[in-house]
Amino acid sequence: MASDLSFDQAPPIGVPFRFLLTAPWFGVAAGVLLLWQGADLLASRWMPGALALTHLLVLGFMLQVMAGALFQFVPVAAGGNLWRAEGVATLVHPAFAVGAALLCAGFLLPSPRCLEAAAVLMTSGGALFLLTLGRALAATPAVGTTVMCLRGAAIALAVTLSLGALLVTDLVAGWAWPVIDVTNAHAAWGISGWALLLLAGVAVIVVPMFQMTPPFPPAAAKAFPWLAIGGLLLWTSRLLGVPEVLASAGLVAVFVLAAGFCATTLRLQARRRRKVSDPNVLMMRSAMSTGIGAVALCTWLAAGLPGSDDPRLHVAAGVLLIAPFVFAINGMLYKIVPFLSWLHLNRQGAPGTMPPNMNRMIPAAAMRRQVVAQLGAFALLLAACVWPVLARPAGAMLIVSFGWLGWNLVGALTIYRSFKRQVPASA
Repeated sequence: MASDLSFDQAPPIGVPFRFLLTAPWFGVAAGVLLLWQGADLLASRWMPGALALTHLLVLGFMLQVMAGALFQFVPVAAGGNLWRAEGVATLVHPAFAVGAALLCAGFLLPSPRCLEAAAVLMTSGGALFLLTLGRALAATPAVGTTVMCLRGAAIALAVTLSLGALLVTDLVAGWAWPVIDVTNAHAAWGISGWALLLLAGVAVIVVPMFQMTPPFPPAAAKAFPWLAIGGLLLWTSRLLGVPEVLASAGLVAVFVLAAGFCATTLRLQARRRRKVSDPNVLMMRSAMSTGIGAVALCTWLAAGLPGSDDPRLHVAAGVLLIAPFVFAINGMLYKIVPFLSWLHLNRQGAPGTMPPNMNRMIPAAAMRRQVVAQLGAFALLLAACVWPVLARPAGAMLIVSFGWLGWNLVGALTIYRSFKRQVPASA
């Protein structure tokens, strides 16, 4: 797998790093919000605080990391030439960051002006990002599962942002959209389309490479993006009047695909050639296990089984849907940031100088303790859906876990800058 990567096309390190180093602090903001509002925030998925918390995690944390990783991943792994990557990143990064902050402020205040400004920033930044990404993915000669998953993820992100803009028009102008159905479609395309396809496309490469597992089954991997997009299209067609029974088949397909991906990844991890565990392996295992739990609960709710009308279970489903991607991203950051630091230092080093080993960029003990804190934070958050008294402790743990992640990443950046300053003197 590693031999197929082209590191010569990697953009300057500042392009992905601006996204990766910003993301954890949105998680801290989510913890502050939960600590402030407490149990009231988790009373229903429609509470303004719940909407703000959700978007701090999915836009502020997840989208920031995913966008930053794609600026690095598409040229290196998919052979796509991102047009003016540094200039595009300079525009997209603040659009996504400020847009996410304004959207959450719009929910909490509430403020139509904040919502309008957020919609403008997110759609314009998303359009620029997707045009750049789409052009690179359309022109690349590379083929295979990763490229197809990335193309599907780009389509899903476009649908997600479009549906989000429709929902803002309903909140601001009172347009008569079927809000619940559009919101569910917005969430499905964001989680099961954009996030899941991107995770699958990256996992096909990084899980075998970093975790020393066998490769993913080729036939299943090739069919995955097509079936996922097809299932989402079929389910979303209910907005156009397609019979509910037919549309539900699409939802079932998405559930089966998601559970199958999680189960396959766990099976491959069980067959690793190197049995030594690290934070990346732990977080990916946790992500896949939680993902299976999320599919089970969402299936229960979609089938209308006993208790499915309990708002607490819907909030718990939201926690379980977001947690796998937070866990996977957290684990991958501990591989991506040290590796990129080492790669760029190795290129800039003077003859006879050696950059710090990747394992020294972030202390192993700090990584292990942080991932335990992250797992504990989401366990408390899930428990708080049933026992509201745990809401504020969960908020405090989110602050600790995301703040610790941000601190660890800043530590790697400090080592990078320190060695970079030594290079001219050594030369």
